[in-house]
Amino acid sequence: MAVNRMKRAEGNRLCNLLSKKLYFSYTVRYVSCFLLLISCCFLLNSFKSATYKIAKLKYNGGGDWYANRTALPNLIDFCNKNLNTNISAEEGIVEAGSAEIFNYPFVYLTGHGNVIFSSQEAKNLRNYLIGGGFLHIDDNYGLDKFIRPQMKKVFPELDFIELPSSHPLYNQKYKFATGLPKIHEHDGKRPQGLALIYKGKVVCYYTFETDLGNGWEDFGTYPEDTQEVRTKALKMGSNLIQYALTQ
Repeated sequence: MAVNRMKRAEGNRLCNLLSKKLYFSYTVRYVSCFLLLISCCFLLNSFKSATYKIAKLKYNGGGDWYANRTALPNLIDFCNKNLNTNISAEEGIVEAGSAEIFNYPFVYLTGHGNVIFSSQEAKNLRNYLIGGGFLHIDDNYGLDKFIRPQMKKVFPELDFIELPSSHPLYNQKYKFATGLPKIHEHDGKRPQGLALIYKGKVVCYYTFETDLGNGWEDFGTYPEDTQEVRTKALKMGSNLIQYALTQ
Protein backbone atom coordinates (compact mmCIF):
# COMPACT_ATOMS: atom_id res chain seq x y z
CA MET A 1 0.00 0.00 0.00
CA ALA A 2 2.83 2.35 0.88
CA VAL A 3 4.48 1.55 -2.42
CA ASN A 4 1.27 2.33 -4.31
CA ARG A 5 0.91 5.67 -2.50
CA MET A 6 4.50 6.52 -3.42
CA LYS A 7 3.84 5.61 -7.06
CA ARG A 8 0.70 7.75 -7.14
CA ALA A 9 2.51 10.69 -5.54
CA GLU A 10 5.36 10.43 -8.04
CA GLY A 11 2.85 10.20 -10.88
CA ASN A 12 1.04 13.31 -9.68
CA ARG A 13 4.33 15.16 -9.37
CA LEU A 14 5.30 14.25 -12.92
CA CYS A 15 1.86 15.26 -14.21
CA ASN A 16 2.15 18.63 -12.49
CA LEU A 17 5.62 19.20 -13.98
CA LEU A 18 4.36 18.21 -17.43
CA SER A 19 1.35 20.54 -17.11
CA LYS A 20 3.58 23.42 -16.09
CA LYS A 21 5.93 22.76 -19.01
CA LEU A 22 3.02 22.56 -21.46
CA TYR A 23 1.48 25.75 -20.04
CA PHE A 24 4.83 27.55 -20.31
CA SER A 25 5.31 26.27 -23.87
CA TYR A 26 1.86 27.40 -24.99
CA THR A 27 2.31 30.76 -23.25
CA VAL A 28 5.64 31.35 -24.99
CA ARG A 29 4.12 30.40 -28.34
CA TYR A 30 1.11 32.66 -27.76
CA VAL A 31 3.25 35.64 -26.77
CA SER A 32 5.62 35.01 -29.70
CA CYS A 33 2.72 34.90 -32.16
CA PHE A 34 1.24 38.05 -30.66
CA LEU A 35 4.55 39.90 -30.90
CA LEU A 36 4.99 38.66 -34.47
CA LEU A 37 1.52 39.93 -35.37
CA ILE A 38 2.28 43.33 -33.85
CA SER A 39 5.57 43.49 -35.75
CA CYS A 40 3.86 42.62 -39.03
CA CYS A 41 1.22 45.30 -38.49
CA PHE A 42 3.93 47.84 -37.73
CA LEU A 43 5.92 46.91 -40.83
CA LEU A 44 2.86 46.98 -43.06
CA ASN A 45 1.92 50.39 -41.72
CA SER A 46 5.49 51.68 -42.03
CA PHE A 47 5.89 50.61 -45.64
CA LYS A 48 2.35 51.33 -46.84
CA SER A 49 2.42 52.63 -50.39
CA ALA A 50 1.29 56.16 -51.10
CA THR A 51 -2.26 56.39 -52.38
CA TYR A 52 -1.46 58.81 -55.19
CA LYS A 53 1.10 61.22 -56.60
CA ILE A 54 0.94 64.83 -57.80
CA ALA A 55 3.04 66.34 -60.56
CA LYS A 56 4.65 69.43 -62.03
CA LEU A 57 3.81 70.21 -65.65
CA LYS A 58 6.72 70.33 -68.09
CA TYR A 59 5.89 72.54 -71.07
CA ASN A 60 7.53 73.84 -74.25
CA GLY A 61 8.24 77.44 -75.21
CA GLY A 62 11.38 78.12 -73.20
CA GLY A 63 9.78 79.08 -69.90
CA ASP A 64 11.25 77.75 -66.67
CA TRP A 65 8.68 75.06 -65.91
CA TYR A 66 11.14 73.63 -63.35
CA ALA A 67 10.98 76.73 -61.08
CA ASN A 68 10.14 76.43 -57.37
CA ARG A 69 12.13 73.22 -56.99
CA THR A 70 11.29 72.61 -53.32
CA ALA A 71 7.71 73.86 -53.44
CA LEU A 72 5.70 70.71 -54.15
CA PRO A 73 7.70 68.40 -51.84
CA ASN A 74 7.15 70.86 -48.97
CA LEU A 75 3.45 71.22 -49.76
CA ILE A 76 3.07 67.43 -49.94
CA ASP A 77 4.76 67.03 -46.57
CA PHE A 78 2.52 69.71 -45.05
CA CYS A 79 -0.64 68.05 -46.43
CA ASN A 80 0.38 64.58 -45.27
CA LYS A 81 0.99 65.89 -41.76
CA ASN A 82 -1.99 68.23 -41.45
CA LEU A 83 -4.67 66.75 -43.71
CA ASN A 84 -3.74 63.08 -43.16
CA THR A 85 -3.36 62.64 -46.90
CA ASN A 86 -1.15 59.86 -48.24
CA ILE A 87 0.55 61.59 -51.17
CA SER A 88 3.87 60.28 -52.44
CA ALA A 89 6.71 62.42 -51.09
CA GLU A 90 8.29 62.62 -54.53
CA GLU A 91 6.62 64.85 -57.13
CA GLY A 92 6.07 63.60 -60.65
CA ILE A 93 7.01 65.46 -63.84
CA VAL A 94 4.58 65.16 -66.73
CA GLU A 95 3.94 66.78 -70.12
CA ALA A 96 0.58 68.13 -71.23
CA GLY A 97 0.39 65.79 -74.21
CA SER A 98 1.36 62.63 -72.34
CA ALA A 99 -1.02 59.81 -71.43
CA GLU A 100 0.78 59.74 -68.07
CA ILE A 101 -1.00 62.93 -67.01
CA PHE A 102 -4.12 60.88 -66.31
CA ASN A 103 -2.25 59.19 -63.45
CA TYR A 104 -2.15 62.43 -61.46
CA PRO A 105 -5.24 63.94 -59.78
CA PHE A 106 -3.43 67.27 -59.32
CA VAL A 107 -0.93 68.99 -61.64
CA TYR A 108 1.03 72.17 -60.87
CA LEU A 109 2.29 74.63 -63.50
CA THR A 110 4.63 77.52 -62.72
CA GLY A 111 7.35 79.66 -64.27
CA HIS A 112 8.25 83.16 -65.43
CA GLY A 113 8.39 82.88 -69.20
CA ASN A 114 6.89 81.52 -72.39
CA VAL A 115 4.47 78.60 -72.52
CA ILE A 116 3.38 76.82 -75.70
CA PHE A 117 0.82 74.03 -76.00
CA SER A 118 0.55 72.24 -79.32
CA SER A 119 -2.93 71.38 -80.57
CA GLN A 120 -2.41 67.77 -79.43
CA GLU A 121 -1.26 68.92 -75.99
CA ALA A 122 -4.20 71.30 -75.65
CA LYS A 123 -6.64 68.53 -76.58
CA ASN A 124 -5.04 66.05 -74.18
CA LEU A 125 -4.98 68.60 -71.37
CA ARG A 126 -8.65 69.37 -71.96
CA ASN A 127 -9.56 65.67 -71.82
CA TYR A 128 -7.59 65.33 -68.60
CA LEU A 129 -9.36 68.28 -66.97
CA ILE A 130 -12.91 67.44 -68.01
CA GLY A 131 -12.23 63.82 -67.04
CA GLY A 132 -11.57 64.70 -63.40
CA GLY A 133 -8.06 66.15 -63.34
CA PHE A 134 -7.11 69.48 -61.77
CA LEU A 135 -4.57 72.09 -62.88
CA HIS A 136 -3.11 74.74 -60.61
CA ILE A 137 -1.34 77.54 -62.50
CA ASP A 138 0.88 79.64 -60.26
CA ASP A 139 2.26 82.84 -61.81
CA ASN A 140 5.89 83.10 -60.72
CA TYR A 141 5.94 86.65 -62.17
CA GLY A 142 5.78 87.20 -65.89
CA LEU A 143 3.72 84.12 -66.78
CA ASP A 144 0.36 85.85 -67.24
CA LYS A 145 0.68 87.09 -70.82
CA PHE A 146 1.82 83.64 -71.98
CA ILE A 147 -0.51 81.33 -70.11
CA ARG A 148 -3.81 83.03 -70.89
CA PRO A 149 -3.74 82.46 -74.68
CA GLN A 150 -2.55 78.89 -74.15
CA MET A 151 -5.44 78.08 -71.85
CA LYS A 152 -7.74 79.54 -74.51
CA LYS A 153 -6.51 76.73 -76.75
CA VAL A 154 -7.60 74.26 -74.09
CA PHE A 155 -10.97 75.86 -73.30
CA PRO A 156 -11.85 78.36 -76.07
CA GLU A 157 -15.38 78.66 -74.65
CA LEU A 158 -14.27 79.58 -71.12
CA ASP A 159 -12.82 82.69 -69.47
CA PHE A 160 -11.04 82.98 -66.15
CA ILE A 161 -13.35 84.30 -63.45
CA GLU A 162 -12.33 85.45 -59.99
CA LEU A 163 -13.62 83.28 -57.16
CA PRO A 164 -15.27 85.14 -54.26
CA SER A 165 -13.89 84.75 -50.74
CA SER A 166 -17.03 82.75 -49.87
CA HIS A 167 -16.02 80.01 -52.32
CA PRO A 168 -15.43 76.56 -50.74
CA LEU A 169 -11.81 76.63 -51.88
CA TYR A 170 -11.09 79.31 -49.27
CA ASN A 171 -13.09 77.50 -46.62
CA GLN A 172 -11.57 74.05 -46.34
CA LYS A 173 -9.60 73.10 -43.22
CA TYR A 174 -8.10 76.59 -43.15
CA LYS A 175 -10.31 79.66 -43.47
CA PHE A 176 -9.29 82.64 -45.60
CA ALA A 177 -11.97 85.23 -44.94
CA THR A 178 -10.63 87.65 -47.54
CA GLY A 179 -9.78 85.04 -50.17
CA LEU A 180 -6.38 84.36 -51.71
CA PRO A 181 -3.53 85.62 -49.47
CA LYS A 182 -0.75 87.87 -50.73
CA ILE A 183 2.64 86.13 -50.52
CA HIS A 184 4.98 88.12 -52.82
CA GLU A 185 4.55 91.72 -53.87
CA HIS A 186 5.46 91.51 -57.57
CA ASP A 187 3.75 94.61 -59.02
CA GLY A 188 2.08 95.46 -55.73
CA LYS A 189 -1.35 94.54 -57.06
CA ARG A 190 -3.92 92.63 -55.05
CA PRO A 191 -3.83 88.82 -55.30
CA GLN A 192 -6.40 87.13 -57.55
CA GLY A 193 -7.62 83.57 -57.47
CA LEU A 194 -9.00 82.90 -60.95
CA ALA A 195 -10.77 79.80 -62.18
CA LEU A 196 -11.92 78.03 -65.30
CA ILE A 197 -15.24 76.39 -64.51
CA TYR A 198 -16.49 73.60 -66.74
CA LYS A 199 -20.06 72.37 -66.18
CA GLY A 200 -20.06 73.70 -62.64
CA LYS A 201 -16.68 72.23 -61.70
CA VAL A 202 -13.44 74.15 -61.18
CA VAL A 203 -10.97 72.43 -63.50
CA CYS A 204 -8.21 75.03 -63.37
CA TYR A 205 -7.25 77.46 -60.61
CA TYR A 206 -4.88 80.30 -61.47
CA THR A 207 -3.10 82.23 -58.69
CA PHE A 208 -2.04 85.67 -59.94
CA GLU A 209 -0.09 88.42 -58.15
CA THR A 210 0.75 86.30 -55.12
CA ASP A 211 3.20 83.50 -56.00
CA LEU A 212 2.05 80.75 -53.66
CA GLY A 213 4.81 78.41 -54.83
CA ASN A 214 7.55 80.71 -53.61
CA GLY A 215 5.90 80.59 -50.21
CA TRP A 216 6.03 76.77 -50.27
CA GLU A 217 9.78 76.63 -50.84
CA ASP A 218 12.35 75.87 -48.15
CA PHE A 219 12.40 78.45 -45.38
CA GLY A 220 15.15 80.97 -46.09
CA THR A 221 14.98 80.64 -49.88
CA TYR A 222 13.52 84.14 -49.96
CA PRO A 223 14.80 86.24 -47.03
CA GLU A 224 11.70 88.44 -47.06
CA ASP A 225 9.41 85.48 -46.40
CA THR A 226 8.78 85.11 -42.68
CA GLN A 227 7.70 81.81 -41.20
CA GLU A 228 4.23 83.32 -40.78
CA VAL A 229 4.00 84.14 -44.50
CA ARG A 230 5.30 80.69 -45.44
CA THR A 231 2.77 78.96 -43.18
CA LYS A 232 -0.02 81.04 -44.71
CA ALA A 233 1.07 79.94 -48.20
CA LEU A 234 1.22 76.27 -47.16
CA LYS A 235 -2.23 76.45 -45.56
CA MET A 236 -3.68 77.96 -48.74
CA GLY A 237 -1.94 75.28 -50.78
CA SER A 238 -3.34 72.52 -48.59
CA ASN A 239 -6.82 74.02 -48.99
CA LEU A 240 -6.29 73.82 -52.73
CA ILE A 241 -5.22 70.18 -52.57
CA GLN A 242 -8.14 69.29 -50.29
CA TYR A 243 -10.63 71.07 -52.53
CA ALA A 244 -9.23 69.60 -55.75
CA LEU A 245 -9.42 66.05 -54.39
CA THR A 246 -12.92 66.31 -52.93
CA GLN A 247 -14.99 68.72 -55.06
